[in-house]
Parts: sequence; structure tokens; C-alpha cells
Amino acid sequence: MRIDVVTIFPAYLAPLDLSLVGKARRDGRLDLRVHDLRAWTTDRHRTVDDTPFGGGAGMVMRPDVWGRALDDVLPAAGTPGRHVLVVPTPGGERLTQARVQDLAAADQLVIACGRYEGIDARVAEHYAATGREVLELSLGDYVLNGGEAAALVLVEAVARLLPGVLGNPASLVEESHAAGLLEYPVYTKPPVWAGLAVPEVLTSGHHGQVGRWRRDQALARTATRRPDLLAALDPAALDRADRAVLAPHGWYVPAGAPAPVPVRVRPARDDDAAALAELAAATFPLACPPHMPAADVAAFVADHLTTEHMAAYLADDARYLLHVADAEGELVGYTLTVLPRAADEPPAAADVAAAVTARPAAELSKCYLLPPYQGTGLAAALVETAAAAAAATTVAGEPVAVLWLGTNRANRRAQRSYARQGFTVVGTRRFRVGGSLEEDVVMARPLTTGQE
Repeated sequence: MRIDVVTIFPAYLAPLDLSLVGKARRDGRLDLRVHDLRAWTTDRHRTVDDTPFGGGAGMVMRPDVWGRALDDVLPAAGTPGRHVLVVPTPGGERLTQARVQDLAAADQLVIACGRYEGIDARVAEHYAATGREVLELSLGDYVLNGGEAAALVLVEAVARLLPGVLGNPASLVEESHAAGLLEYPVYTKPPVWAGLAVPEVLTSGHHGQVGRWRRDQALARTATRRPDLLAALDPAALDRADRAVLAPHGWYVPAGAPAPVPVRVRPARDDDAAALAELAAATFPLACPPHMPAADVAAFVADHLTTEHMAAYLADDARYLLHVADAEGELVGYTLTVLPRAADEPPAAADVAAAVTARPAAELSKCYLLPPYQGTGLAAALVETAAAAAAATTVAGEPVAVLWLGTNRANRRAQRSYARQGFTVVGTRRFRVGGSLEEDVVMARPLTTGQE
């Protein structure tokens, strides 16, 4: 590959003779040439800039000087191969690893290093109009004195991807951004330093466990430091273990979504009442057994899950705790916890009261999700939030001791899910939806303040 850098400060590019880039130049893997822009000036002062039209501070680099330089350095329009003119500028496309990989496949890069207020805009416009590929690139959301620092970054980023430049090509596979993730933390000898030990898994010799640990760390780091990268991941590249790592960080992969989605589990607000009623109307029928008449289901929703009902729940936070799963402004799930009014208040049904012996006892009355979010781990996050909120509540000075729920006997999937979250079957209860008499499995889980 050939890279030409045009600058008024050629000495700035001297570090490119060092390290792996310098070795690649000496080995002939990289043809890197640095040009002094002033060589194309025509006056005795070697002038490359002038005052801006329209006024304003600073100076602008002249298009005629740049035109002569680029006409000499760039091949003629239509020349075979891919020849890219790169102009570093704060107003350009942000440089990413994907763009670096793309440029590493080019035949030639010509990097035009601007200074002062930049290069006259007609330069990029002209070469694009002649059929050349022109890219204006930015390192990030900040301003440098000139394009030379950006040129150093770009040359090193591209050169290290060229065949034979890195001693261990495997490094390219696992490093940050290569797979859309930040790299996992790395360690070396001594095994204990400053009282800090290397994670035990890395000294276990179990390559499968080491690989899983590194993957988990990369996912967690990316979720914490660069959530924008997660939003670009292909869900097909995330296995079940990956998704389990992302869920505690608030990222879920709903069915059919093109990328992971950030979801915040939060207490419901008064202005959520209408959206909660809409969500309840959409999700309650999905939990009903197939034999239940649709008219009975609709009547139950109309009698118990309206906006007015939700508003009443929200208004009585001494009795009801509502939490929602908020996917960037869309409510996709919710829980409703009913707190006892007195420390010894039994559950409403006598059969449940006999089963749930610990007091005070709060009921997880509702836990519903839209179908795309079922099986993503979001239900567990909702339940854990509800359990933590209940455990932090006191009734007549006593902390809530147990959280119980009823789920339809036919809903095996829900029962397995609750069992994984620490609920055990303690009995059954019967209830009526319209003319249909149904039976629930009653499950309970002990709570300890601060446990969840």
C-alpha cells in the first residue's frame, strides 16, 4: 500500500519511522511518503494561506497551492485501483475501526493535513467532482491545531492491518473494536502486585473458561463505557451467555430486533397511567389459558386494568408499588406489588393465607412483558426490582418478610421462570375471570432487607 501525507510540517511525521510502522516501511510492506506543501508554492514567501472571504478570525489554506500538490500526488482520474483523498477535519465523519479496515484495502491514501482554519472547501469539492474518492474524517469531537496528529493516527491504524505488519495476527481479532466490543482487561506477571491478584480463571489452564471470562469482560466493559457500540451489535452474534451478561447492564435483545435495546427498569410515574393501561390490555390476554372466553378476558381488562385503575394504583403508593420497563420511552413491561396494610394482614384468599405463613407478606400481583421481550431476562430484572422495593418497605415497623404470587397452573413457563428467581410452590388458589373458574399455583420467596 502507498500512503502520501502532504503537510507544511514534514518533521511532525518523523515518528512514522519508529516501531512497527517504521519496520513496515523498511520491509517494503508500506510505501509511505511525506511531502512538504510549500514545495508547490510560487512566491518567495512560500505562502500557503490567506484571509477568509466573509471575514472572521484565522487564515484559510489556499486552494491553488493544494491543487498543484494534489494534482502531482494523486494519479489521474480514472486510474485503475482505489485512490482515496483523506482530509482530516473536525467536521468530518468520525473515524471508526470499520472505516480503518475499509481504508486498509485501498491502493493509495493521500492525506491532506490542513492548518489554521482549514483547507478551502473547494479543494474537496473539486476532487470529488473529478471522480476521486474524497473522505473528510474526524478523530472525535474536539479540535486540533492541524491534521498532522490525525494523519499519525490514521497511518498507524491502517498500517497495522496490512499483512505481515503485526507479529501475531491473532491480536487483530481480539482487540478493542475488532468485533464491535472493547477489549477485555489483560494481565501478566507477577501474579500478585500491590495486593491485587490476577483473576483466578486466567491461571486455571481451562481455555474454555478463559475464553468465556474474556468475552464476559468485553461485553460488560462495552456496556459500561461505550453503550453506543452495543446498539450496533448484530443480535445473531450474541449467544445465550452473552445476553445473560448484558441483561444486568440494562441491555436486552427482543425477538426480531436489529440490535440490542437499552431498557431501564424504574418506578412508574403518574404520567405512565395511560401507557400502563394500554400495556396491561395487550399483555394480560397472553397469560390467560386458551380455553378462557375472549369476552371474559375483555371484561376483566375493562373492569380492572383501565387508565383510571392504574392512576389509582399510582396515587396510593402506601399500598401499591408499580415498576415499569422503559425501552427508550416505550413501556414494554411492568410489575404491580400489593403491600399489606397491617403487619399481620393475611392474603385475601383463605387458601393463600394458609400457604403464605411469613408476615408481613406482599403480593407480586402482576408481572407482564410484551412478547418480543419474553425470554430476554427482562422479567427477572423487573421481579428483582419489585422484590428489592418490597424488602425495603416496612409495615407497622416490620420489614416485608415474603413476596408471593399466583400464576396459572397451566403456565409452566412462568413457573419455571419464578423458580429460577427463588420462588417455591407453597400451595394453590382459585379465582374467577368472568364465568371461568381458574386455578393458580401459589409461589413465595423470602425477603431480607437489602438482599435483592
